[in-house]
Amino acid sequence: MINSSLNNLKQVTIIQGQKDKKRLQFAIKKLSEVLAALGFEVTYVKEETLKGYNNYRELQGEKIYIGCKEDTFTTWLTEKELLIYHSFIPEGEGFYLGTCPARLTVVSGGSDTGALYGTLELIERIEEEAMIPRELAFYDKPAFKLRGPSLGLQLTKIEPPRLTYEYPITPGRFPWFYDKAMWQEFLDMMLKERCNILYIWSGHPFSSLVKVADYPEALEVSEEDYQLNHEVFAWLTEECDKRGIWVVLKFYNIHIPYPFAKHHNLELLQSKITPLVADYTAKSIIEFIKAFPNIGLMVCLGEALRGNQNKTEWFVDTILPAVKEGIKQAGIKEEPPIILRGHDCDPVDAMNKAVQSYSNLYTMWKYNGESLTTYYPKGNWQKIHQSLSNLGTTHIINVHILADLEPFRFQAPFFIQKCVQASKNRLGANGLHLYPLFYWDWPYSPDKTEPRLKQLDRDYIWFKAWFRYAWNPDRDERDEKRYWAEVYAKYYGTNLEGGRLLMEAMESAGECAPKILGRIGITEGNRQTLSLGMSMSQLTNVTRYRPNKELWYSVARTGEQPEDYIEKELNGETHFGETPYDMISDVSYFAKRAFDKCEEAKVHFSPDNQEFLRICKDVKAIYLMSESYNEKLKGAMKILKYKYTMDSNCMGDISLLQEALPYMENSLSLYRQLAQLTEETYLYANSMQTPQRKIPFPNGETYGHWIQCLPEYEKELCNYKEHLKNLENGILPGNTEENTDHITALSEVPFALLSPTCETYTIEKKNSVFTDCEFKIQNLAPEITGLTGIRLGLGEAIEKGVTVQIELSEDSQILIGYMKAKGVEWLQVPDLETNTHADDRGGLSPVYTNALKAEGCPPIDIHAFQYEKGTHEIYLGTGAFVIAGVVPKAVKLVPRNAGLAGEGLDTLDWLYE
Repeated sequence: MINSSLNNLKQVTIIQGQKDKKRLQFAIKKLSEVLAALGFEVTYVKEETLKGYNNYRELQGEKIYIGCKEDTFTTWLTEKELLIYHSFIPEGEGFYLGTCPARLTVVSGGSDTGALYGTLELIERIEEEAMIPRELAFYDKPAFKLRGPSLGLQLTKIEPPRLTYEYPITPGRFPWFYDKAMWQEFLDMMLKERCNILYIWSGHPFSSLVKVADYPEALEVSEEDYQLNHEVFAWLTEECDKRGIWVVLKFYNIHIPYPFAKHHNLELLQSKITPLVADYTAKSIIEFIKAFPNIGLMVCLGEALRGNQNKTEWFVDTILPAVKEGIKQAGIKEEPPIILRGHDCDPVDAMNKAVQSYSNLYTMWKYNGESLTTYYPKGNWQKIHQSLSNLGTTHIINVHILADLEPFRFQAPFFIQKCVQASKNRLGANGLHLYPLFYWDWPYSPDKTEPRLKQLDRDYIWFKAWFRYAWNPDRDERDEKRYWAEVYAKYYGTNLEGGRLLMEAMESAGECAPKILGRIGITEGNRQTLSLGMSMSQLTNVTRYRPNKELWYSVARTGEQPEDYIEKELNGETHFGETPYDMISDVSYFAKRAFDKCEEAKVHFSPDNQEFLRICKDVKAIYLMSESYNEKLKGAMKILKYKYTMDSNCMGDISLLQEALPYMENSLSLYRQLAQLTEETYLYANSMQTPQRKIPFPNGETYGHWIQCLPEYEKELCNYKEHLKNLENGILPGNTEENTDHITALSEVPFALLSPTCETYTIEKKNSVFTDCEFKIQNLAPEITGLTGIRLGLGEAIEKGVTVQIELSEDSQILIGYMKAKGVEWLQVPDLETNTHADDRGGLSPVYTNALKAEGCPPIDIHAFQYEKGTHEIYLGTGAFVIAGVVPKAVKLVPRNAGLAGEGLDTLDWLYE
């Protein structure tokens, strides 16, 4: 009898429900594979063949039923009180595992997806015990409504004449996108971690996926690639759907395809709404909804379109009506979900207007900007998150770019857990959007290996931790330490003690970059590659590099930046919060602890465990990077003290500069070791290798590796030593510019300023060039010194442009200053190639180049535009500019280079140049 009973236990019958649902069938398939591998004989019966539900008892061996709580069999079990929910009745993606009499195991989901997740839980328990558990009574549900990764149909470098984000979808550019085996592996990872959304990013995907009858010129791919794209997208959405995963396609606004732009003689990036572009975009969206009715859309209303009002109107008057028309033409009953990415727009205003015509809406905002810096979010960015979450829709945190973590591994599960807890409790989020650690080069990691490593494998812990805590962020920390030690041990092929030590090493290493960036970084944005270091100028003259102060105020610990510390120190004030020296102490501790833990763990790993060796080299690199920063910052603090105590001739306590030197030398020595190490281990540091990367040095391709940056830091130290020696010998910094004593200021024309948002001021040192921020003039050409200028709001100029209304008393030349930079924040000089009226008033060429230098601004060239006597409304477009004065038309302006591209002497940048 005993043997017969045991034989029966190796038999299992899966009872299939009356409804043939793809997710339930997929769950049954996964379960059957596991049971068969464990030696179970699996048979299947249809629910309706039982001829009375109680007849399930007559089935031999184990019985398993997978379904939803409202299914007829599940309903019968609950009505008869054979299945009792001892905790909560499952809803949505929640599930309940229960054991019923006669060895019946029930998976009851709040939905098909809930039943699928319940089956995954049952599979894990069966695999752990090598048998079907004898007694189950378990309930679970996700904390976050949306949980998933983001993948980009984008590349590391720009493809001229196309611009950033613009890449037609083709096998040559994205071979991984057409690799179904890779997709299967990735989607199975997502299912295992209970992800329910896949975000796919593109600049303008429609021109690779749909044809618009009225605009055949917009199609960017061949007919063959077009058909292939359709087939792959259809297959992908089907594979995702049976795993309970919703696909969302993201696009920027207003981007248009290159052949369409060329055909209509338009810019690729449209800053204003025009009827032609609106019509094309609307019809593209309509065709997309018809072709792919089960794919959602994520809308970024920037970065090209300017003006928040324009962006809201574009969303409400163009995008949403197009989606609704697509729904109508496709005969769809439900609205596809639309996520509004709250970047570069007024998302609250856009949502308040959008909900009047569309209901299935979600919001998204970056978690720590474009880096990962803290689990203590606060300030203005916290308020934005809260305002979006208070709208009542699902609000998603966007863990974006990770510019401060590239290219190293980040495997700190408890740091991640606290970030998810903060997202839920401080930001009000209930959705997760997760970038890979090396987004722009997906699917490969930047490690220097052959063949190249895949991020899915290298960054296994990264994905697993975020999704584990998106499901439940409030797991007990003590239990989690045991859990992660086991995960590390199993994944990296070691014993439990080796797993624990490696986990502790990576947790400590994970503290370093976030702390460094938050205290001394220029920006959390992707224009800074933290791992490549920072120049001494960036530490001692931060204003020059236009710091994003929300890094300090919203996503870093409350405290003092280096200059704040020195000012308080000199004024005898009490320090507050985290100081630069606090950061040095903490980072040094964590970097060394990570290194020591790795060394201690080595006895628990095989000498030929290549991934463990790569992790150890990562930890060493993070140690060298951290200590190089610490030493350089110690030197910077000495230089800053000199800067704040020197006289007007830049002379002060030379001993401070002398004391800074050994710190700089130590920093460079550590950086040289870092460069040598990473030359062996990494192809590059930054995944976005474009001119957008500015810090430490301009252009992410030219300066994309430590070896490329090392000569610049060597020159910096060499220059410092030379200038220090001159100072020690009493030689003051010289002025190598031309003698301008003979040049006098221009005469000016009286005028009346009629614009209420602008104001007049005198063009002279220490006056700010904008009304809404302190960007003070540092140096200026004598020709414009003392003229009456007009200043405007930087924010208004960037968002929608400024209209300057001015009344001239005579025919005049208005001196317009253009910043010598290509960012969208700066007004660009008009181009005759695209604007036939660009030189109607003259002024296309500058009269005085490098004529004005102001804090936070690139060098400024002065152009002279001819305006007749009378009243004029001047609108030059979006982007900031300077009006440096109004001079008579009869005055002859002699063009010259004023040579003021450099910083003023009091910044001390000449020490390093």
